[in-house]
Amino acid sequence: MPNTPYANFFLSNEVEDQLTSKLDLERFVTVDRGLDGTPGMKRVINRYSATNGTEILGVGEGNTETITAGFTPHEYEIKLAQNRFVYQDEEAMTDPLIVVTGVRHGAVDLYNTFQDDIYAEYEKATLKTTPQFFDFDAFVDAVALMNLENPEDQEIFAFVSPADKAKVRKALKDDLKYVEAFSRSGYIGTVAGVNLYTTKRATDGKIIVATREAVKLFLKDGTEVEQSSIFNRSAADANTRTNTVYTRKYFLAALVDDTKVVEMTLTA
Repeated sequence: MPNTPYANFFLSNEVEDQLTSKLDLERFVTVDRGLDGTPGMKRVINRYSATNGTEILGVGEGNTETITAGFTPHEYEIKLAQNRFVYQDEEAMTDPLIVVTGVRHGAVDLYNTFQDDIYAEYEKATLKTTPQFFDFDAFVDAVALMNLENPEDQEIFAFVSPADKAKVRKALKDDLKYVEAFSRSGYIGTVAGVNLYTTKRATDGKIIVATREAVKLFLKDGTEVEQSSIFNRSAADANTRTNTVYTRKYFLAALVDDTKVVEMTLTA
């Protein structure tokens, strides 16, 4: 006897719950769930920026530079992320959790795909420093470049490659503090108000310092789930009792404020 297929409504809720639980806890990006459109459609994102204007002045001298702020439009393309999960009737009859586990991993896989695009946007940083070492002064200088009004009231983070983790610890020594409140996967510690995290996406010799306002992840509300089942599968799939679940999400990751991200690259 073939298994009774899971309703698409149930499966789509499973995926959405998994994505929401991750993104609501996400400290590294601002999430906008109001994306409209289809794959390939263009969307113009305004990227805000500001110029530096601080000068060291002597007696009787005045500023010759002026801080200016504005935005430039950048065109992005809406993307469709989709994955496929296949299971047999017999597997679902033996253990129904097989289906739930597969679908939940589909959500994790979507999430990881979003992360790739998010990090690529952080790498578009226009504010850059070239310290000799990843020491306390380097992080202080990076935060100063972001020109935050109250940096102590904002969560600032940095992405460090696994290969650079030892360099960072050696350079910072006692300046690197562990703060339980920021503990999560990859957390190294905090220095100069910056929470450091390791990620395989980071480039060796380069650290990205930012706030979550720098990059925005636009998501289309809801998750689409489509499946072939005993009611609509092909003759070949019916013969082998094969079911296929497709999970898809429309998204777009964009750098929206390049005053909130700094790239630190070690000098040779």
